[in-house]
Amino acid sequence: MTRKERIIVGLDIGTTKTCAVVGEMTDSGIDIIGIGTHPSKGLRKGVVVNIDSTVDSIKRAVEEAEIMSGYEIKSVYTGIAGGHIRGLNSHGIVPVKGGEVEQGDVRRALEAATAIAIPLDRKIIHVLPQYYIVDDQDGIKEPIGMSGVRLEAKVHVVIGAVTSLDNIVKSINRVGLDVNDIMLEQLASGNAVLSQDEKELGVAVIDVGGGTTDIAVYAEGSVKHTAVLSLGGDYITNDIAVGLRTPAIEAEKIKIKYGCAYIPLITQNEIIEVSSVGGRGPRTVSRQVLGEIIEPRVEEILGLAHRELVKSGYEDILAAGVVLTGGSANLAGITELGEQIFNIPVRVGKPAGIGGITDIVGNSIYATAVGLVLHGSNSHYKSVIKSSGKGFMNRAMTRAKKWFDDFF
Repeated sequence: MTRKERIIVGLDIGTTKTCAVVGEMTDSGIDIIGIGTHPSKGLRKGVVVNIDSTVDSIKRAVEEAEIMSGYEIKSVYTGIAGGHIRGLNSHGIVPVKGGEVEQGDVRRALEAATAIAIPLDRKIIHVLPQYYIVDDQDGIKEPIGMSGVRLEAKVHVVIGAVTSLDNIVKSINRVGLDVNDIMLEQLASGNAVLSQDEKELGVAVIDVGGGTTDIAVYAEGSVKHTAVLSLGGDYITNDIAVGLRTPAIEAEKIKIKYGCAYIPLITQNEIIEVSSVGGRGPRTVSRQVLGEIIEPRVEEILGLAHRELVKSGYEDILAAGVVLTGGSANLAGITELGEQIFNIPVRVGKPAGIGGITDIVGNSIYATAVGLVLHGSNSHYKSVIKSSGKGFMNRAMTRAKKWFDDFF
């Protein structure tokens, strides 16, 4: 495999930032060798509203990643989010033709599960198998080779707006890049921050981004529920800007440096400096005041996420708790506040299972981009195995033909 074939690029086009992460497949896994970020101004709540601005932010992030990695990027795996995303559980039933389940039977069962009525302006993004039922035996992960007369597939289907998908692809294509695949962002984040044990036990990953808060519930190793809330860290920044009467850029810096989502953790009489607007000089305010601005908004975001988990019916299966990721997950005290709201263990999820520049990308703000790289490497591995299998069969047929010609 050439170096070009070993390179996988994840592109996270977010509401506040665009991030490109370059990974290289090695014998021991994935090494992150380059990263590029640039402020994003072309999206609102995860949806493209200005293609020119989006193209510019993608171009600059990719250029920075190319310089760091020393590799010219040609194609990417990218994410999708936004309020237009809908997830639903479905199932399909088909007869098993030969008395033994084959790949064709599985394919037909999945096709039957996706035979659902969706509006013309929507399309299916993912069909995620949960488990299969062969006759009366359920909970089967891999049905191929099993004997039976009826096969049922239980799946989670993710649907999105056609225009939103097209605008993401169009923006990337205008930079001169190809799109290998599009993945729901919380699923990408789950790839990066969740362990297989957590997915088996039952866990919810909540990615608090700039414009949206994305939720995915896993249990028994598969996706059970997905949802997108149309609010995120930008609301916290805006509250700080208004409450402290400071520019939005300064509010973001204050949030990152001094922000705390749980007031009891703030030291008494701690003072911070705040820039003013209109050419006025800086002021000093108590960090306690900042906490009183941040905590209610974070409580609202996590409260809405908790309400979504309750509505989904999967709240009681989260034995592994809740994993928070995304930029706002870096706020001090967010796990303490989260445990009060969800009443189960909460941790901050950071990308794991990677090598290379982990001191940089081992941060929750890069979870989606790193997860896209991991998704890309897994897809590449499967395609290599598939093509290798075909190559083996072709070589075997060639040798058989030669043997036949020699003897007859």
